[in-house]
Amino acid sequence: MTARAPRAGAGGVTGRLERTATYGILGLFAVIALTPVLGILSTAFGDPGSLDTGFSLPDGLHLTNFTEAWTRGRFGGYLANSVLVAAAVVTATTLLAVPAAYAFGTMRFPGATVLFYLFVIGLTLPQESLVVPLYFDQRYWGLTDTYWGLILPQTAQSLAFGVFWMRTWFRTTPPALTEAARIDGAGSWTTLWRVLVPMGRPAISTMVVIVFMWTWNEFLMALVMVSDEAHRTVPLGLAFFQGQHSSDTALLAAASLLIALPVVLVYLLLQRRFLEGMLSGAVKE
Repeated sequence: MTARAPRAGAGGVTGRLERTATYGILGLFAVIALTPVLGILSTAFGDPGSLDTGFSLPDGLHLTNFTEAWTRGRFGGYLANSVLVAAAVVTATTLLAVPAAYAFGTMRFPGATVLFYLFVIGLTLPQESLVVPLYFDQRYWGLTDTYWGLILPQTAQSLAFGVFWMRTWFRTTPPALTEAARIDGAGSWTTLWRVLVPMGRPAISTMVVIVFMWTWNEFLMALVMVSDEAHRTVPLGLAFFQGQHSSDTALLAAASLLIALPVVLVYLLLQRRFLEGMLSGAVKE
């Protein structure tokens, strides 16, 4: 008897159908996600002073909309304020969250569970319930209309997420790795910064991107804590710019793209590590 080649059964057809359906659903969601972006782009490059919105194709690329929005809105100073606040919040959150998460994830000490859940409570409290008493506290200490009035509260808010996120990653690291480092004479501090942190760069990059986006887009905290123009951030500056040029949709769309551009650039620079950090929890040893 001769062996007969296996025929392609229903499994192959089903696999192709599932793959086609998956790509179709992903394509549909991509179209839905890109539709507003394309609408803003077409409006931003449209005729200055035009009231057209949506997908009306402009008769040319009017780059003057961006220069006009940048000049009129004085976004240069607002951009510098946002960069300063976001860099300070991201740096402070990373330097504080990583050691705290390392302690909660790899060490056993009295009260560890209670302290960790105190951090987690910070993720459940709505910002609207804290901003008013926080304003009076900061006004008492003279922190309103200062950079510290924006950096300290947002660092505290981001720290809850950072500790929760990094603790999850530290708990997935093999215990044999830290034990081998201790056998080689490394202390806890050396094990953290020279062994675990280099391995955890994808998780740290994911935390950095998320915290940066939260800080960059923060509006309520800046609206309450800042009253002078010298300390306005770009979301707050855009709100005042919108009030002054509510009828000029091309300028508003151009200003919105200018404000969103730094977030897009940060994501593109850290895209690979961001995706690795998001997907690392799905991989089991």
